[in-house]
This record gives sequence, structure tokens and C-alpha cells, in this order.
Amino acid sequence: MSTPSVTETAAARVLLFGTRRLPRILRDLPVDRVEGSDAVRTLLDALPDGTLRLIVVGGDGDLGQVLTRLMRTERLDVELGFVPDRRSRARRTYRIGIGAARRARTGRAHRVPLIRDDTGTALAGRASWQGTDGEAVTGEATVDDTLLFEGIAAVDIEPIEALPGLRAGVRGRARLLPRRWVTGRAAQLGTEGAVVVRDGVAGARPVTRSTFYRHQQGWLLVR
Repeated sequence: MSTPSVTETAAARVLLFGTRRLPRILRDLPVDRVEGSDAVRTLLDALPDGTLRLIVVGGDGDLGQVLTRLMRTERLDVELGFVPDRRSRARRTYRIGIGAARRARTGRAHRVPLIRDDTGTALAGRASWQGTDGEAVTGEATVDDTLLFEGIAAVDIEPIEALPGLRAGVRGRARLLPRRWVTGRAAQLGTEGAVVVRDGVAGARPVTRSTFYRHQQGWLLVR
């Protein structure tokens, strides 16, 4: 195994979320343990000069918080490595398998679409439009110019690794058949009332409109 250079070590920093264990290959890097909802904003706003790469050890929601703050502060030039939880949706989307910590440290960054919603929140793994009971909503949804559903349904939205940027699919129809995903730049919902779930976290109150779309600038994924 090659030894990381002094330059590489100085340019990378680990964000360790919650009680997760620090991978051995990252132990000589600067580490910030992230606890609490305001910690991401505080840490990222105080990043030392010269930090070129952040390595997020956590879940999709944690990566989403980091992406959101980098997007809002126009710092999407910072590279992001991701060491995900086993059940991560982003892990599947970006094909992050065994050796995630090593690749997050030594891999190369390439720009991938950044998906956000109309509240200015970035999406890392999966979002859903659903009813207050966790099931279907009444309304109409489109992906670009394609009608996704009109009536009653629950919808999942995910980033994809290439353009146009996202895909959306109706949940629960024809369970024995493959789900029909529709790709596009934006997915929009008009409804009598829906709960927006982003990376496993439900919004505080129902909404009548919601949009997820590709941000004008992508983010730098290290893999």
C-alpha cells in the first residue's frame, strides 16, 4: 500500500457523523466529529484554507447536509468522498462498494449532477412524495414534459450519475413487474397535500407543490 503524500493529507479532511467508527485508512487525517443539526454549517463555514477534499463518513442524510451547505455557499469546487452506511441509496446510485474509504481518500473526483429541491436542499440518495400516512397522495406529477401520474400515487425521486440528472417512479404499481422510471432534469408535483421525504427525513409540514431539479453546477464525487 502506498503512503499518502504530505500534500494529500493536508488537503483532505474527514467529517465523521454520529457514533460511526473511523476507518483505519483515514486515521491520520484531520477529523471533525459531527453531532447536532447545526454542526455541519458551523464546521463547513470554518473550513481551513487549502481544504480540497472532504470525506463524509455517514448516511445519505449526512451527505445531503454537506452538499446543501456547499451549494448554498458556492463551494462546489470542494471534492467529496463518501463512506456510506450499508443501506445507503447513494451507495447504489454512485456504485460505491467495498473499499469506499480507500477510494474516498485516493480516488479521483469527477463532476456528477447535483439534485436539489425548491427549498434549496440537496438530495443525496432518495426523496419521496407521499401522504401523511406514508402512502399515496392525490395530484399530478411530471418529469420534464412527461406525465408521471395523475390521480393517486406515491413517488420516489433519485439522482442519477449522468445527465439529464434525476429519475422518478411511481411506487407500488404492478409489484411483480420492474418499476418504470422516467428520467429528466426536473420532477414536479401539484397536490392537495403531500409530505416531502428527503434522504429519510420527512418535511415539517405538508406542501401543495414540490419540485426537484438539477442544479446549474454539479458536485465533485470522489470514487
